[in-house]
Amino acid sequence: MHPTTPAQPFDGSPDREIESLAEFDEVVAAHGSLAHFRVQSVDLTDRTDALLSLDASGAVFLGCPMDPAAAARVRACGALVFPPVPGLPFDPYRGHVYSPDELFASLDEGYEATPDALTYAWFQRTKGDGDIFGSMLRSIHDDAVSDALDELLAGQRVVGVMGGHAMARGTEEYTGAARLGRELARAGLTVATGGGPGAMEAANLGAYAAPFSAGMLTEALRILAKAPRFTPSVTDWARTAFEVRANWPGGGPSVAVPTWFYGHEPPNPFAAHIAKYFSNATREDGLLARCTAGVVFLPGAAGTVQEIFDNATPNYYESRGEPTPMVLVDRAHWTRRLPAWPLLQSLARERSMESRITLVDRIEEAPEALKRLSG
Repeated sequence: MHPTTPAQPFDGSPDREIESLAEFDEVVAAHGSLAHFRVQSVDLTDRTDALLSLDASGAVFLGCPMDPAAAARVRACGALVFPPVPGLPFDPYRGHVYSPDELFASLDEGYEATPDALTYAWFQRTKGDGDIFGSMLRSIHDDAVSDALDELLAGQRVVGVMGGHAMARGTEEYTGAARLGRELARAGLTVATGGGPGAMEAANLGAYAAPFSAGMLTEALRILAKAPRFTPSVTDWARTAFEVRANWPGGGPSVAVPTWFYGHEPPNPFAAHIAKYFSNATREDGLLARCTAGVVFLPGAAGTVQEIFDNATPNYYESRGEPTPMVLVDRAHWTRRLPAWPLLQSLARERSMESRITLVDRIEEAPEALKRLSG
């Protein structure tokens, strides 16, 4: 018998969240109780004896398969049990963000067979049917992903790299974005992107290349250029990325925050951690809010313009505290083609964010600009 300690009400601490079978066993060994713990998406079918014998008052079980007798017993103790939802291509109660291998499982059968594509197809079928059950599942999923992302990034200095999906592999611009991601990662920052193709993929690739010699990135860029865009074949595009990962396993970590709202754009496989959402609004705001070390904005179109001003608004009002750095890259793009810079300057004038924004001509200038604005 393990000695028991008095169960404390749930206080929101991640220490009272159980997200794996190993954590479950550790809690049982240390506390001899499950009271007021939250158990997320852990298969408990082999832990029936523990569930039949331990105090589970105030506990919550989210999507945990378990023996019916065990489920009945923990309910009788006062626990809430949210059973797994059958027939879904995703887990709404998941305790962790995604990995590339998870989202691209079954890629050998074609991208259409992957969990990422199947989840997008489910979203397309259900997003407009008005069924409260479907919208509830999407909301629970996105909240679980946000919780997992917060736990993942706790204590890290996160820098965002935003830019358009149209930037093709094999171009000078793509190479520059990859070098930027590599330099930022080597400076000890966690690179975070919108998780899609183009500039986003390039920055995640750069972070992946950070532990390797310069020749690795050069060769990786050559391989990727065989499939410059994710159209007409997402399958070919993704396979070249996994070829790079197989040739150089154990790359550096980074974060991607994509969305099934833009499901025609697949997530890129170079981020170690992928926080994928159904709600684009939740995704956009959450990504920028977590970029505590600033954001670099590469040339892009409507989505990147939106991100500039989504980031500028809390900096303007200081609703998240002290303004964070914003570095816009490519003077011609942001002053003539899409003149976001003059408006950003006008907003910032005589406010504390004025010293935290800058415009640079070349992507190579971005790391030093970011460092300067960070003080």
